[in-house]
Amino acid sequence: MLTRMKSRSFWIPLVSLLLICALLLLLLPPSTTEGEVLNLWDVGPITLDPAISSEVTSHSYIMQIFSGLVSLNDNMEIIPDLAESWEESQDGKTYIFHLRRGAKFHDGSEVKASDFKYSWQRACDPATGSRSAVEYLGDIVGARDMLSGETEEISGIRVIDDNTLEVTIQEPRAYFLYKLSYPTAFVVDETNVKDDEDWFYHSNGTGPFKLKEWTEGNALILERNDLYYGTKARLKQVFFHLMSGMPMALYEKGEIDVVAVSSAYIDQIRDENSPFHQQLQVFPALSMDYVGFNTTTPPFDDINVRRAFCHSVDRERIVELTLGNMVQPAQGILPPGMPGYNENLEGLEYDVEKAKEYIAASRYGDASNLPPLTITVAGEGGYISDYLGAIIQSWRDNLGVEVSVRQLQRENFLYSLKQEKDEMFMLGWVADYPDPHNFLSNLFYSGAENNVFEYSNPLLDSLIERASVEQDRPTRLSMYQEAEQIVVDEAPCMPLCFGQNYILTKPYVRDYQLNPLGIADLSKVYIEKDLI
Repeated sequence: MLTRMKSRSFWIPLVSLLLICALLLLLLPPSTTEGEVLNLWDVGPITLDPAISSEVTSHSYIMQIFSGLVSLNDNMEIIPDLAESWEESQDGKTYIFHLRRGAKFHDGSEVKASDFKYSWQRACDPATGSRSAVEYLGDIVGARDMLSGETEEISGIRVIDDNTLEVTIQEPRAYFLYKLSYPTAFVVDETNVKDDEDWFYHSNGTGPFKLKEWTEGNALILERNDLYYGTKARLKQVFFHLMSGMPMALYEKGEIDVVAVSSAYIDQIRDENSPFHQQLQVFPALSMDYVGFNTTTPPFDDINVRRAFCHSVDRERIVELTLGNMVQPAQGILPPGMPGYNENLEGLEYDVEKAKEYIAASRYGDASNLPPLTITVAGEGGYISDYLGAIIQSWRDNLGVEVSVRQLQRENFLYSLKQEKDEMFMLGWVADYPDPHNFLSNLFYSGAENNVFEYSNPLLDSLIERASVEQDRPTRLSMYQEAEQIVVDEAPCMPLCFGQNYILTKPYVRDYQLNPLGIADLSKVYIEKDLI
């Protein structure tokens, strides 16, 4: 009896305690697994060197591993990063940056102002081979002299002390701080770079993640940087499965947690009865896809031929039939959401009769007199997308022109297209910062690195130059709209579409979002354990 009485007196308070704990668990927020791994699929970066990278795939890794003086928030506004504050001179030509005290590289060494001077001079060293330094650092006094090999130092950069950097630019630029959010302006560790030719395989960055492993074509693993000066990443690791199979199949099997949606699956996923419908997220993108024309060689050195090719393609119908209306057909250069976007722009719309009139007005007189034509695209294995196929078919049906396709491997296409291009090429541009200068100057200013069209117009150049220093914002945006209309009328390219990003995310993945540049801040992502 005594034993039973003791047992009963023990269980009554225990049951009460369990009931209280259960009630508390119901009242608590869902638990998260701060140390979990996020699994993603990707093709992998072409490079992890911030000075060299000039395409969004590589950027998406570099921006997790490295950082700069400033960055962009979710609203595409400039915010402090390694510089906690700065002052700008009254004439808009000099900036004094105050570095965040205690900011460290991944190995624990302190980030100093001299590290930025080294990094920017390295980017402008001709031996580095950066294609982006002239655009993103070229406003700094002396940067172009170093890029041309005339000097070995950028005179407009002055290290005041370990935590203070002075930067002088040639003219006031409304977008200068935006340019410093681009990877070319990120800081690298001099010792890390100089000690190893393949330094970026074990780079000593400053970002929220460290590079743990990179086996090309197999896997790339990012690991949380516990020395990060900002809010620490909530994930322990991000595991990128590189070219490891069909992404959608891997997502369905639960082997990856996020997947980009292609047009082949969009109708299924839009169906409200689809198990994936609630997992779909759509993010606007400041991007444009286009067909570019080589304006210096026949036949596209003739403006009438360029206009004819633009008028002969029904972009709206092709987008509907081949891309499931996942993107917006484009008539202009600046995408919706970009300051200066012009709803009233007059594009070269689909008009077969006009196309034929332009061919007749050209020096060729008839499409049968055009030389053989080839379009250069990224890819391998001979596969041609339905989208490209429909464009080529339009030229065949409406102009009687045959166009061949030549494929280049991804890295050769993106970094060597200027030398490798045929008469036409298919490419896209994603904004680096939310300013029309980033599209109109980067792509169409005479001699610009990304002016693959080799297009030149002194009137356009003058307009872009004046807009770049104009301090009145409405006047400045109006000037860029005028510049955009010139580009559309002269047709160095045929705008195809403005992009949007469609992705599926597993229910347990939280705060995975793509910014308008198409890049996710992985440091904000976390796993909600109760939903796994």
